[in-house]
Amino acid sequence: MSASRPLRFAATLLASGALLGAAALPATAADVPHPPRSGVMIGQVQYDSPGWDTRSNRSLNAEWVEVRNTGRKPVQLNGWTLTDRDGNRYRFHHVWLRGHDSVRVHTGIGRDNRHHVYQDRRSYVWDNRDAATLRDHRGRWIDTKSWGHHHRR
Repeated sequence: MSASRPLRFAATLLASGALLGAAALPATAADVPHPPRSGVMIGQVQYDSPGWDTRSNRSLNAEWVEVRNTGRKPVQLNGWTLTDRDGNRYRFHHVWLRGHDSVRVHTGIGRDNRHHVYQDRRSYVWDNRDAATLRDHRGRWIDTKSWGHHHRR
C-alpha cells in the first residue's frame, strides 16, 4: 500500500496542474482578437482622393472605406463604429448589410442609401498613413485595416 501513495500524489499533482492550465487558458485567449462570426470586415479603402485636393464635397466623397459582409445572413450595423487613428468616429444608423454585400462610408456630405453612407464632414479623415477600425455596437473589435508606412525617428 505504501507504493500506491506516491502514485496517488503524482496523479493528484498532475490533475491539479491540468485544471490550473485550463483555467488560465480563457484569460489568455480573450486577449487575442478573433475573426468576426458575422463575416463583416473592412474591404477596400480609398484614402487619397483622386485629382486636385480641392476639399470640395466631390473630392471628400472620393475618400471612402468599404464595409463588407462576407456571410450569407444580413447584419444590422446600428451603433457600429468606424474610427481612424486620430479618433475620428463614424457611427452607423439604420444600416442593414445584406449577405455578400457592402456599403461605402464616404467622408463628405450626401444622402445615405443601401450602398453609400456619408459622414457629413467638411475635411478629410483618412491620411496616407492611417488605419480604419470597425467595432460592433458593444464596442468589440471586429476588424482593422491599415495602410502606408510608419517611419520612426
